[in-house]
Amino acid sequence: MKLEQAIKSNKFKNETQKAALNVLYTAWWLKTNMSKGLKEFGITHEQYNVLRILKGKYPDQICVRDIACRMIEKNSNVPRIVDRLEIKKLVKRTTSQLDKRETVISLTHAGILLLEASTKSIDRTMETVTILTEMESIQLNKLLEKLRSSEE
Repeated sequence: MKLEQAIKSNKFKNETQKAALNVLYTAWWLKTNMSKGLKEFGITHEQYNVLRILKGKYPDQICVRDIACRMIEKNSNVPRIVDRLEIKKLVKRTTSQLDKRETVISLTHAGILLLEASTKSIDRTMETVTILTEMESIQLNKLLEKLRSSEE
C-alpha cells in the first residue's frame, strides 16, 4: 500500500519528509504484524525483545541495565517488562554474586520453550509480510544505516 493511501494524505514538504514518514509508518506496520503473531503466546513485542536478549546471553545472567541498552525501543520500561515475564515464570530474577546491589535476570526453561515457539511464529509472519529480495534487503539496510549515521 502506498503511504498516501495509508495516511490519506499526499501533502509532503519534500521526498525526504515523505521517506521519514514512510519509515515511521512501516515500523508501526511491522510491529503490528509481529504483535499479532505474539498474541497467541500471551507476550508483547517488548517482552519478546527481552526474551531474545536473554537468550543471546544464555546460560549467563544479565542485569536490567544491560537489557535496556540492547532494547529496540529504548524508552521501554525494562523493570516492568521483567516483572511481567517473572509472573509468567519465563524469567528468573536473582541477586548478582559479584555485586549484591545488582539484580540479574536469566531465562527459565519455560521461557526458552515459549521463545522457540514464538520465534517460529514470528519467522512465518516475517516471511509473509516482508517480500524483499536479499539484494533489496541489503540495499534497504544500507539506506537505513545511512539515515541513522548521525546517531550517538
